[in-house]
Amino acid sequence: MKLPRRKFLHLAAGAAALPAMPRIARAQAYPARPVRLIVGFPPGGTADITARVIAQYLSEKLGQQFVVENRPSAGANVATEAVVRAPANGYTLLLVGSVNAITATLYDNLNFNFIRDIVAVASIIRTPLVMEVNPLVPVKTLPEFIAFAKANPGKVNMATPGTGTVQHVGGELFKMMTAVDIPQVPYRGAAPALTDLIGGQVQVMFDAVPSSIEYIKTGKLRPLAVTTATRLEVLPDIPPVSDFVPGYEASGWLGIGVPKNTPAEIVDTLNREINGALADFRINARLADLGGIPLRVSPADFARHIAAETEKWAKVIKFANIKPE
Repeated sequence: MKLPRRKFLHLAAGAAALPAMPRIARAQAYPARPVRLIVGFPPGGTADITARVIAQYLSEKLGQQFVVENRPSAGANVATEAVVRAPANGYTLLLVGSVNAITATLYDNLNFNFIRDIVAVASIIRTPLVMEVNPLVPVKTLPEFIAFAKANPGKVNMATPGTGTVQHVGGELFKMMTAVDIPQVPYRGAAPALTDLIGGQVQVMFDAVPSSIEYIKTGKLRPLAVTTATRLEVLPDIPPVSDFVPGYEASGWLGIGVPKNTPAEIVDTLNREINGALADFRINARLADLGGIPLRVSPADFARHIAAETEKWAKVIKFANIKPE
């Protein structure tokens, strides 16, 4: 029996929609219960606060609690492994960051492969660094620093908040690209490193902008360059390192990941809502207070960023022969 054309088109359209209906239903139902966001850092730091800002926003928008769970240890590897082993159902998220791209090479015997086992969902922020010196160091520009360091090999010491931090590998990338000899002096956090930098026990540091900005404004530290590809609004007169060392870039970053095989519609839902948060003026203001520059990208673009960062830091770690503490 031949169907009337209008009825045929109506039925065909309904049939074409059938395969999509279960996926749509699942996406609309998510989340149906509280969601855990695992953070591999202790409470109170930039990573933890960023996670809580996003978790609160998602709780309000999606109607279920997004609960931050701190599991600090071993360069965030304990937190990462917990999420890798979790069910791939969207109810266990991971705050991912530059630390994951670094530890992928820094640690030899991990029980997971970060690139393979964690799916990129959404980027949140990029956190720029500033290269700064004690004002007694007789340089005012980056070219002057390079010349001074080469004239005094091994005598200019670089403070870091710890081996394997983005501040450390950012400094090692600078050393690799400029062939300067500035030994690393690792500290347990940025605060004691800055104390010794201001006191003159060490001479140079690559540090996150928020923890150094007040010392820069009061003249206790002298900024030479920022590590981003472009100038920063908060330090408009300070040039990027790449103006003098072409191709240089080093920044911290944070985002959200989930276990592999998590349904694509859940990934898309989370990406859409997180990007919505980054377009919200209130959220932007809170993240700016942390020194973060919001990054709204697709899951695919975030995955490419993670892969590129992992490859970049692998080269630096191998070149500098960096070992975990």
